[in-house]
Amino acid sequence: MNNEEELELNEDYNINDEKAVTVWNGVLSTALKIPGAKVNRSAFLRKELIKYYKEDDVQEIIRNGIKNSPAKKEDIDKIAKSVIKNHTIIVTGISFATGLPGGWWMAGTIPADLAQFYYNVIVVTQKLAFLYGWPSFDEEQPSDEFLGLLTLFIGVMSGAKGAAAAISKISVSLAEQAAKRIPRMALSKMGVYNIAKQIAKWLGISLTKQSFGKTISKIIPIVGGIFSGSITAATFLPMANKLKDYLSKLPLAEDDTDGILE
Repeated sequence: MNNEEELELNEDYNINDEKAVTVWNGVLSTALKIPGAKVNRSAFLRKELIKYYKEDDVQEIIRNGIKNSPAKKEDIDKIAKSVIKNHTIIVTGISFATGLPGGWWMAGTIPADLAQFYYNVIVVTQKLAFLYGWPSFDEEQPSDEFLGLLTLFIGVMSGAKGAAAAISKISVSLAEQAAKRIPRMALSKMGVYNIAKQIAKWLGISLTKQSFGKTISKIIPIVGGIFSGSITAATFLPMANKLKDYLSKLPLAEDDTDGILE
């Protein structure tokens, strides 16, 4: 997936729209079944912030987010970079292991390397969102809304057209309401649910096209594993950094941010 260009539909690629959405939601749903995919906001923030702040300040940041709190941007950026680095190492190691013969895990027909890659994408997405002021996601079980929100975040990471403006719109609304949790039906109420569906379609088409090239890395075991790991690092790292840079400039993180960022 090219992170330098916006994802666009290829008019010559004939695939049913609903099928593409189903492919994408299947990958997300499978990844979310992996233990640890849902990040506990309070536990994660306390674990990271206690290294920099006293307990009272940590609790204030957890309650109110980083804006208008004792949190310093340079500390949050440092934590975010460490989170990205750790998950890049993890996802690269996983990708090497699953690049070897026999490493395909058929969970609802989703291969292991794909599920594990997006597991780490989902986890790092939540961690970065929480670091930069986003409240908890009000979902115990994955719903269409929760999948849609994750899709928008991953759309930003992937350069999907419309994702950044949609996330910015949600951020503006949450900042204005000083929301402690992202409410149910937030995407529908804010008019961005259809954008999330479009991005799911684009990502589903992209994944379907990429799957045709997977077999070649299984032919020569060690070369396949190294290739898989290196490609994963080259994909995951810029995706995560792109989301970090974007989230750090939104109203939930910046006192002086005004309006919707494209």
